[in-house]
Amino acid sequence: MSDVAIIGAGLGGLTAALALQRQGWRVRVYEQAPVLGEVGAGLSLSPGAGRGLASLGVGSALLDASLPVPDIAFVHYRTGERLAGALSQDATPDRGFQTARHVHRADLHAILLAAVRANDPESVQTGKRLARVESGGAHVVAHFADGEASEAELLIGADGARSAVRRALFDDTPPAFAGQIAYRCLIPFEQAAPYLGGVNAMVSIGAQRVFNRYLIRRGALLNVIGIVQSDVWPEEGWNTPATVAEFADAFEGFHPAVLSLIGCAPPANLIKWGLFVRPPIATWRAGRVVLLGDAAHPILPFLGLGGALAIEDAIVLARALAQAPSFDQAYSAYERARLDRVETVRKQSMVQGEIIQASDPDRADVGRSPSQNSTLFDYDPCTAPLAL
Repeated sequence: MSDVAIIGAGLGGLTAALALQRQGWRVRVYEQAPVLGEVGAGLSLSPGAGRGLASLGVGSALLDASLPVPDIAFVHYRTGERLAGALSQDATPDRGFQTARHVHRADLHAILLAAVRANDPESVQTGKRLARVESGGAHVVAHFADGEASEAELLIGADGARSAVRRALFDDTPPAFAGQIAYRCLIPFEQAAPYLGGVNAMVSIGAQRVFNRYLIRRGALLNVIGIVQSDVWPEEGWNTPATVAEFADAFEGFHPAVLSLIGCAPPANLIKWGLFVRPPIATWRAGRVVLLGDAAHPILPFLGLGGALAIEDAIVLARALAQAPSFDQAYSAYERARLDRVETVRKQSMVQGEIIQASDPDRADVGRSPSQNSTLFDYDPCTAPLAL
């Protein structure tokens, strides 16, 4: 097999690297960060994405690092009264990858990185900021800001919503602020426990605001994310330090358990970031270059499927490259298999946001929200049809 260059060492890039290594490709992953270590907090992993990762040999490690997602309780922001889901979750059965799982993003990233490096210790290189791409002929060349270049038969852009690969070859329209600001932190279980009421996963919905929290790291940490509608995002960058006071102000009027959890937020661990979107593009491929994950299709986080989509993309793309007689046919098959799926999730994520941030939460029909549609979460990248 020939070489594949992957730009971006996030979840999608590392999943693609591992899947292609298992097929015999020589893979080089280039990451612009000087040090590897996936930032972030909790991640929801759909059953299909979990089974896809298990097919790459990391299932046991992932099961050890994650928790099954319980029947999530949706409650009224002001009263804490149940709107949908279950308020008792003491005996959530662990059915492996038959159900969704909650995992710390850094733990999943570390599992994938270790597996990729076990196959090839030189496979991941850091401090490689992409400057430009030459695509044409029998190879593609990635030029980096440090003056070095890498030639490969194929190049995969997995470098996130602000993708340099997308900007260079597909669409240079900058991401647009989506009118949402997210606050995020991790709270040790011992501090959070008095305010959980025995409920491991809960979403409090209110007008233009939603507060989501669930346990990760085998129950040792509580992942907290609060999303607020806003007209402006004045900050530069994605992860901006936030204060406990401004987090509390943003959720004024929410029930006491929410405000108490906000009060537990470790100041050094509390960040905020603006949510950005990009319009869909007609194609994710240009010559020998192809996009996956947020580089191809960033979505709003209201269904928690962004990470799963990147993993699905990577596995379907690797399957297509293994089965198609040429890279061009593989890229075409990958797009055909993924475009409808991604567009459905993108639209349903927006619908979910509208429901759980309804202007009148007393009338919000949470029971009919897209989060209750199992078909959105059961998509299996290992068995999804490929039209070759």
